[in-house]
Amino acid sequence: MRFALGYQLPDERGESLVDIVRDYREHIGEVYFPWVHMPSGRASLSESRGLTDWTAQARLEEDLRRFREMGLQLDLLLNANCYGGRAVSRELENRVGSLLAHLDEAVGGVDIVTTASLAVARTVKRHFPRLDVRASVNMRIGAERAMEYVSGLFDSFCVQRDRQRDLDHMRRLRQWADAHGKHLSMLANSGCLRDCPGQVFHDNMVAHETEIDETANIPEWTPHVCWNLYRRREAWPAILQATWVRPEDLHRYQGIVDIAKLATRMHANPRMVVHAYATGRFRGNLLDLFEPGFGPAFAPWVIDSTRIPEDWFERTSGCNGRCTDCTYCREVLEAALVNTESGAGLPDG
Repeated sequence: MRFALGYQLPDERGESLVDIVRDYREHIGEVYFPWVHMPSGRASLSESRGLTDWTAQARLEEDLRRFREMGLQLDLLLNANCYGGRAVSRELENRVGSLLAHLDEAVGGVDIVTTASLAVARTVKRHFPRLDVRASVNMRIGAERAMEYVSGLFDSFCVQRDRQRDLDHMRRLRQWADAHGKHLSMLANSGCLRDCPGQVFHDNMVAHETEIDETANIPEWTPHVCWNLYRRREAWPAILQATWVRPEDLHRYQGIVDIAKLATRMHANPRMVVHAYATGRFRGNLLDLFEPGFGPAFAPWVIDSTRIPEDWFERTSGCNGRCTDCTYCREVLEAALVNTESGAGLPDG
C-alpha cells in the first residue's frame, strides 16, 4: 500500500516532512499540500490571528522541489468547502489558473488537484487537462451513482469515510471505477465521527477560519460535535464506531484503493503516524493515531491499541451498523481502556 502524506511546515523541533518522506520513501507515493493565503480543508499554513509567516511560501516551494526530485506526485489542495460570494466567480477561476501556472514554473508543476468545488474542478479540467482532478473526501462521495453524476469533472475520488469500512461496498466502487477509468483513494486515520451531522458546518467554518479568528465569537462554547460528545463517558464507544482503519488492517484494501491518505497536516507527530502505517503495526494510545486526536478528551484514560481483538475488522466491517442493538464496541472499549493515573502504562515498542 502506498501512502499520501499531508504537508506541514517543520515543527518546533525542526523536523521536516522531507526528512520523514526520505526515511519511508518506498512507502510514499504522494504529498498533498495547501497553498499559502488560500482557504482549504484545514487551518491556514501561514496565518494565525493576524500573524503571518512570510517565509512559508519560500519554504513550501523548496520542499515541493525536493519531493519532486524524490519522484513523488504532488497534490494541490483547493478543497475549501466554501469560497463565499466568489464560489463561481471569474476571480476564483483566475486565481486557480495563475496558481497552477506559478507552480509549473516554481516547482515543476503538480500532478493532482484535490477539490470540493465543482467550479474549481471545471476550471482545472478545462484549462489544465493533463492534471488528475480528485474529488475531496469532504464531498462525501460514497456511491456509484454519485461518482457517475460528476464523472465528467473528476478523474479520481477520495471515498466517503462513512462507507470505507464496508469492504464489499468498497469492492463495488472499485468495479465501477475500473469500468470507467477512474481511481480511488481513502483517508485512513481520520478521527472524525461516523455520519457526523456537524461535518458541513465544521468544514464551512474551517474555510472561513481567518475571518472567524478575528471575530468576537460566542464565549465558552465548543462548536464541534465530537469534542462535546466525548465529555460524556457513556458516548466514548463512538470513537470505535468511527471511520478509521488500523495499520494492522489496511492491507485488506490492497487492490481496492490506489493510495491511502494519511492525515498529517495538523498532526503533532506525523512520523509516528507514517511509521505505524508503513510497518502495519501500532503499539500505543490509539487516540494519538488520529487527526484530530482525542487524547485530552479521554484523559487520564487511553486506549491500548494492542488490546483491540484480532477479529476486530471482521466484526466491524461486516456488521449491520445498528449500534443501538449491539454492545460489541462498548465491550471492546472497556477492555482496551487503561487509566494512566492508576500507574498502568502502555506496552513498549
